[in-house]
Amino acid sequence: MVDKKNILTYEGLKRYEDELQNLKVVKRKEVAQKIKEAREQGDLSENAEYDAAKDEQRDIELRIEELEKLLKNAEVVVEDEIDLDKINIGCKVKVYDVDEDEEMEFKIVGSTEANSLQNKISNESPVGHALIGRKVGDVVDVETQSGVIQYKVLEIQRVS
Repeated sequence: MVDKKNILTYEGLKRYEDELQNLKVVKRKEVAQKIKEAREQGDLSENAEYDAAKDEQRDIELRIEELEKLLKNAEVVVEDEIDLDKINIGCKVKVYDVDEDEEMEFKIVGSTEANSLQNKISNESPVGHALIGRKVGDVVDVETQSGVIQYKVLEIQRVS
């Protein structure tokens, strides 16, 4: 089975690389020290600190494995080479919501970087998918769970 490519912006790549480095260099040592200290307390069968440290170690190793797999299959979008004539991954997009009569800004990112609290929407989400390839002035109908939303594309720009 071929692993799915993880589309990342440079910012996302850097964030995941930094997290991986921190887990390998800092967190592994911290949890090893916790395990050592818990072992020194004697009987491991009733040692809550030992069990918690072993659980933390397992979680760290799983996250390291997850990050290594994500980075191995990463495809980085070179934001300087993005065609600003149409919406693509790595663009910041300003749209006008026709129904709500308000302007909104989104950054289109790969699914692994999506974060609605930061207005980062996935290219695979209904809104992101509908916006990809559109140009300034286009009106886009987006089918969502709550019905059809209509957006007008106002602006496309590089993320600074």
